[in-house]
Order: sequence, then C-alpha cells, then structure tokens
Amino acid sequence: MPLSNRFTGHFDGLVDGMARGWAIDGLHHTTPTWLHVLIDGQEVGRIECNAPRNDVQEAGGLQTNRVGFEFALPDTFVDGQPHTLSLRFPDRLPLPMELTSDGTPSATEITFTVRTVYQFNSYVDGYKHGALRGWVQRINPRTGERTGGCEIAVTMDGVRFTQCRADRYRGDVAAAVGGDPNCGFEIRIPPQRKRTGQVTFRFTVVPDDVELDGGPIVTSIVEDALEGKLLDLTSTVERLHREIKTLRSALVDLLPTPGFTLGDYDRWARQYYPALRERVAAERALRGPSYNEPLVSVICPTYKPEMPDFTAAVDSVLNQTYRNWELLIVDDGGKCPATAARIKAYSEQDSRIRPITLKKNVGIAGATNAGIEAAKGEWIAFFDHDDLLVDVALEVMIARAKASHAEVLYSDEDKIDQAGYFLEPNLKPDFNYRYLLGCNYICHLLVVRRDVLDRTGALATRYDGAQDHDLILRLTETVPHDRILHVPEVLYHWRKTANSTAVRVDNKTYAIDSGIRAVGDHLKRLGHKAKVSSIRGLTLYHVGWAPDPRASVTIIIPFKDQIETTRECVERVLTKTKHKKFDVILVDNWSVTQEARDFCALIERDPRVSVLRVEEDFNFSRLNNLAAVRSTSDFLFFMNNDLFVDDPNWLSIVIAEAQSDPNIAAVGGKFFYPNGMIQHVGVAVGPAGIAAHVHRGLPDGDYGYIGRAVLSHDVTAVTAAGMLVRRACFEAVGGFDEKSLTVAYNDVDLCLKLRSKGWRIIQCNEFTAVHHESLSRGSDDRPEHEARFFRETQALLDRWGQTDLFRRDPAYSPHFTVDLQTFYDLTPPVRAAAAADIEMTRATS
Repeated sequence: MPLSNRFTGHFDGLVDGMARGWAIDGLHHTTPTWLHVLIDGQEVGRIECNAPRNDVQEAGGLQTNRVGFEFALPDTFVDGQPHTLSLRFPDRLPLPMELTSDGTPSATEITFTVRTVYQFNSYVDGYKHGALRGWVQRINPRTGERTGGCEIAVTMDGVRFTQCRADRYRGDVAAAVGGDPNCGFEIRIPPQRKRTGQVTFRFTVVPDDVELDGGPIVTSIVEDALEGKLLDLTSTVERLHREIKTLRSALVDLLPTPGFTLGDYDRWARQYYPALRERVAAERALRGPSYNEPLVSVICPTYKPEMPDFTAAVDSVLNQTYRNWELLIVDDGGKCPATAARIKAYSEQDSRIRPITLKKNVGIAGATNAGIEAAKGEWIAFFDHDDLLVDVALEVMIARAKASHAEVLYSDEDKIDQAGYFLEPNLKPDFNYRYLLGCNYICHLLVVRRDVLDRTGALATRYDGAQDHDLILRLTETVPHDRILHVPEVLYHWRKTANSTAVRVDNKTYAIDSGIRAVGDHLKRLGHKAKVSSIRGLTLYHVGWAPDPRASVTIIIPFKDQIETTRECVERVLTKTKHKKFDVILVDNWSVTQEARDFCALIERDPRVSVLRVEEDFNFSRLNNLAAVRSTSDFLFFMNNDLFVDDPNWLSIVIAEAQSDPNIAAVGGKFFYPNGMIQHVGVAVGPAGIAAHVHRGLPDGDYGYIGRAVLSHDVTAVTAAGMLVRRACFEAVGGFDEKSLTVAYNDVDLCLKLRSKGWRIIQCNEFTAVHHESLSRGSDDRPEHEARFFRETQALLDRWGQTDLFRRDPAYSPHFTVDLQTFYDLTPPVRAAAAADIEMTRATS
C-alpha cells in the first residue's frame, strides 16, 4: 500500500469512542499538520495535530511537541453498529492504522463498534403534599451532555406500583447541575392505593435498572388523622365485608378528592352551575321584591338553523330567571318554512318573543341591525341561533350593570357538544385592550346599553364574519375603558357541531380577512400606523406598530464575573440591535477576576457602553436604581446578563409597543429556556401563588390558553429579566424597592406600583429571547437563600396582599389557580355560603 513520503504518523488506538495518535509534516516540523477523518468511506471532518506529545518529541528529536491528535467520534456513529475509520494526510495518502510485529503498516482502516454506556445523576426528594417527587438526568460520558425524559419504575413494598417518565420541569436542578431541566417526576398516590403505616418506595431507571440516589424512601403516605382513620376503616371493611359495596363506596367518597383542571372541565362545570344558581338566589333574596328590572332586548338573527339546536336556544331564553326581556328572532330571508313555523309558534306561546322576517337574506350583520332597530329595551344582548344562555345569565348581567357604571358588559363562556358535555371554556381577563386587538376574546355574552349602541353605530356588513369584533372595537372608541365590565361567570354555551365556527374556523375563512380589516380600520381611525396580519391563517392577529427611531433607550445589565455569559449577552445587544439610539450601562457588582477587569476595559472602548462599578453585596434593586439615575433616555431597558437576543428588530418592537399608547408604562418579552421551552409570557399574581410565570414549560409554537402565548396582551406584571420601562414612570413610582425587595419580587412590585397608578403593562410576544434563568445568581430554592426569600415574600404580601389588584389579578381569570399549573388548574366552584364568608372577610379587613 502506498504511504506518504512527506508525512508520517501513528494511530495509537480508539478507546471509548476517543481516537488518539500523532502526525508530522516532514518538511515543516514546527507547523502542526492536519488529517482528513473518514468514516464508512465518507469524510466527516478534519483534525489538527497540535496536542502535546512529549514522547514523540523526545523519540524523534523534534523542535516541538505539538504533533498529537485526539478526537471524539461523532454521536451519529456511537450507535452499537459496526463502522470503518480511516485517516488521511493532507496529500490524501493514508495514515497507517495497524502495524505488523516488525512495524510495517498492515491496514489503512479499522472497524469499530461503540455504544454509549450512560451514567445517571438523580435524587429522590421524598413524599410531600400527596406526591412522590424527584429527578434524574442521563449523562453521556463522552460529551458530558445531561438529558431528562428517563423512564422510572416505582415499587411500593416490593410490588410494582407505577412507571412514569421524568420529564417535568425542574429549574432548580438545571440551576444546580446544568443540563436538561425537564428531568423531574411527580407521582401522586391515588386514594385506593393508600394505606396507613410505613411504606417503602424504590425507584429505578428502566431499562438500565439503576436505582436512584436518595432511595429507597420509607414514609407514611397518610397525611392527617382523619384520612388515616378512614383508610383503616376501609381496610377493615374490605377484609371482613367485601360484599357490602355501598359501604365501601361511601368510605372512598370520604377520602380527599382531586382538584379540577381543564382536562375534566365538565366535572367542574356540573358543580359550578348549581353553585352559581345558589349564589344568584342569595343575591336575589337580598335585593327584595321592589328591585327594578330594566327591559333587555335579546337579538337573535337566524338563518336555516338545525331545528333541535334552535329550539334549545329559544328555550334557554324562555327559562331565564330574569323576567323582563324580549326576544327578537330575525329570520334572515325567511327561506325555511319549518323555521318560520317554529318562530310563529314561539311568538304565540309567549308575547315577549317578537318575530321579524326579512324579505331577502342580508347576512348576520344586517339581520342583527334589523333586530336592534326594532328593539325596545334599555339593554341589548347578542345571541346566536344555535347557542344556549345559562338560566341566570340575564339576571347576573343586569345585576352587575346596576351595581356599577358599566355601559358594556361581557361574561365568560364555554362550549357544549352534541352529547351535552361542557368543554373548552373561555375564562376571560377583565377588559384587555391589547388582547382585543389580537382576537375577539370578548365574544359572548355581550350586553350593551341601547343608547351607547345608537351612539356607536350599527353593525357593518362589510365586516361579516368579524362584525362583532368590529362592533366591540368601535365601542372602545366611544366608551371609557373603565365602563367596559367583565363579569367572571360562565353564562353562555357555544353549540359545538360539525359545521360551527366553534369547531372549525375554516368553515368561515372570510372571517379572517374581515377581522384583519376590522382591526386595521380601527387603528387607522385612532391615528395609528400599524400593519395587521393573520397569525398562522387563524382569526388571531399580529399588529406591527411603526417604530420610532428617535426614541432613546438605556439598556441596564448588572453582572458579577461570569464574563463568558456577560460577553455573549452584551455582544448580541451591540451587534444584533437595529435601533440606533441606545446606550448600555454595565453594572459591575464587585467582580473579582482579572478576566472581568480586562472585559470592562475592552468593552468601554465602544462609545455606546459605560461601566458602573458597585462594590456592595448583591442587591438587584439597588444596582438597577443606581444605573437608572445616570440615564437621561426616554426609556430604560432592564436586562439580565443571561438574556440572549437574536432578532435585530427586538428593541424597535418593544419601543413601538410602548409608544402605541402613552398610558403604557412597561413592556415585557417572550422568553425561552435554551431547550426551546417557554420560560416567560407574563406573570399572574395572587395570594396563593404570589407571582407565577404563566405558560411556563410550553413548547415554542404552542398557542397557550386562547392564544395568550402568541398574542400580545395587557398583564399585571412582567419579569425584569427583559423589561422596557418609561423612565418618567419608573421615577414617578420610586423605582425598584431596594430595601425590602433586594432580590425577589422587585419586578412584580414595580409592575404593581405602575398598575396601581393607572398605567398599563404589556406582554409583547413579538419580542423573543433566550433566557438562562438563574444562571447568574442561582435559584431562590437553595437553603442559603430561604430566609431572605421568606422575608421578601412576606414584604410583598404585606404591601399588596389586601389590594384588589393582587387578590384578583385583572389579567387572569379568578377561575384559574395561581399556585398550580397556570391556565389549567381550576379553583373549586364557590357556593353562596363561601361567597358570603369571603365578602365578610373583605369588609372586616
């Protein structure tokens, strides 16, 4: 076999997927040569021979020892299958791979088979709040990569209990050891598997059969005396009287029941509606018989409805507990004799039902206008011909209207399928103008004062398909926003059939174009320069505001050492920001490394960057306040040094969002973990969960709840990991609280201060970045932080705990929990007695 006359070398071998050897250029001993790497006959890369090899230098009398090489096989070929490896010099001749006993080359390639034997890092946290918790990461020993998603087998007292995948988000683990944060597991013990006494759980990774650290655990899974007694009694009954099924069922029913989620919304709804009726009856009793009921005109345009659905719709109006209503059924074109006959029969049955027959089909907007024109009521309610009103709907809406100064009211809604199951609720925020630009989240049930409707104008037929969205947008132009009232009760059921828009938006594709025009025309009337477009071909709309290049911004980035991370953050800002009028203040919080000093000296050569050195203990609030005082810009942008931007338009986007309304004080962004999962799309507040990052852990591209992960919207708080704030507003509320909230919740507190002054906070989902959460300072869950975190939690509660803004986040439905999975776990339905207790507590506090 021909070998190179110019190059020489030796292949030491392949061990655990790592190839090693050396090679030199006979003409240029002091210059490292390089080799072609071929696997299965295909070149996969080149390697430079510049690793130190003292043994080769001494043996050959070379001037340099930089002749060695080592490289790891690509993961693609570490698959347990046979492959061939060969190395070639720059002149394409082969490096000998094997030698005979006398040292002559015998092969120019070798065959190898390598399979990764993984290691595991894990811990079983224990049993708490009814669940077994822990985490495990699989470690690739070749690359050091740590991944989650392992399968876990669990035994209880030696018997196989369950199997799960460890893929729940564990930010604390990622912060402590790195790697994939989706490595946690949580296993709840079902009531029927519980028993009193000590129970032993063992946890193993399958199929590797590796036991997790921290296990096995021996614990009692009965958490209170009552539950223990019930379990003991159940065990006795099952052992002695297995045939008495009714007794056993009764005992099981006494055990704690699981909470409610969107996944079992029907079960929640069937408890909610009786509780709602009970609360409404209690309020009715307090009002007394002299209560004045203004006339409500229910407008129902109809066109060839399915008769069973239409009958159910009309019956739902007839069944209203509120009595002073009229139902105007507008037969659009009168083309269906059966529909006309049914309408006539209804009008003869109840004089409050008034039929209107149009000679020709004019569409939903025209038919609705005909009903409004004939209406006699003080209030107008909009109703579709195949939907359902909850029996207390009008009573609740008018009671809320009379108790407030509202001129426009809307309720929550859900859907009902052909089998009668309740599903897909739209549990809405209080009036949310920015969200309304992105979609018609208000929809049903909508009730409007007649005089306000007359002032606003009729429905526009040119927006058919989005005529209700256009109407609501025009109402916002004439009605003060504080007189648009959200009634957080589910009072309306959309009928979900095969042909309804509740099932398929493509049944009315014209609605998308109409919606784009409605939003665009609304913004033009207000004098905004903005481009409106559909998001992914749906009735969700992106609003692209025209950026203002004149707005000035100071970007404030605190850091302490960690120069690799900080440099990446700052260089991205400097090189990936299209907006020109900005400067950067780096707040050096007592860095101690020479690398930090060199970095600061170098970065300050850029005229856009200055460094403020603060030699004090870490106080996030104070660091940002000190930098803010030095700024004279229109806006301040607070940025963590582990936030990495990539879109050149990022700053233009947030500035344009803030300048779309002078009442917008702050704008936050949509941030992702390095693995592509959502970290932040706004913060919901409340006494139970304090401050929760909503939609945390959703994959990129997920719409979130009713579009909230893709549509920009008003929120109560955003994270200061990346937050734009008007400097004048920041100064007006005193900036961050550097005394009581040095580390945690200072951004939430700032946002609450801004909101309490009447300013708006926007979650701008068009601004995206990657956030390595807590990479800079670690998690608050660590023991050394617990005391401080407790104090700061209490400080926030003391300041805001009794305020309406905190107790019921206006941007988040009260039907969702804050302390569990946001926009998924539901609060238990509140009955009349509980509601009275709540109001009494509020009154006395």
